[in-house]
Amino acid sequence: MRRSAGRAGGAIMHPGPEAEPETASAPPQQQQQQHELRTEFPFQLPRGYVDEQGTVHRDGVMRLSTARDELVPLRDVRVQENPAFLSVVLLGRVITRLGTLPAVHDGIVENMFASDLAFLQDFYRQINAEGHTRAAVECPHCAEPFEVELGGSRLGES
Repeated sequence: MRRSAGRAGGAIMHPGPEAEPETASAPPQQQQQQHELRTEFPFQLPRGYVDEQGTVHRDGVMRLSTARDELVPLRDVRVQENPAFLSVVLLGRVITRLGTLPAVHDGIVENMFASDLAFLQDFYRQINAEGHTRAAVECPHCAEPFEVELGGSRLGES
């Protein structure tokens, strides 16, 4: 079950009894599949990247970062001159797909709307720090804890 919370009046879905399958009673092959490392995470940009033809690209995939991904941009002259450029170069390395673009690179990230860049920076931190795109939260009305899905959200949601 997908759980999401909207920033601007989106619905909050509490996990139902079907939310998490029990692994103890699952066959060994299914248990192994449930414990495999997930390395790619889909996302949807809040606004979308507009290419030279005017096509808006919103759906993408980001992979987990490696140590190399974080070290190589430090040698980039643009990053050395302006450390704020680090996230642009880094995101250009770890975004593997964006809409129907044939390739994603730092030049594409550099021309994104600021809100999309901020979204991608948060998404990067979430998947690389936690290994998933869920965040634990508490209902402001009943104080019941639950998780929200941050990845693959629609416009206005996170």
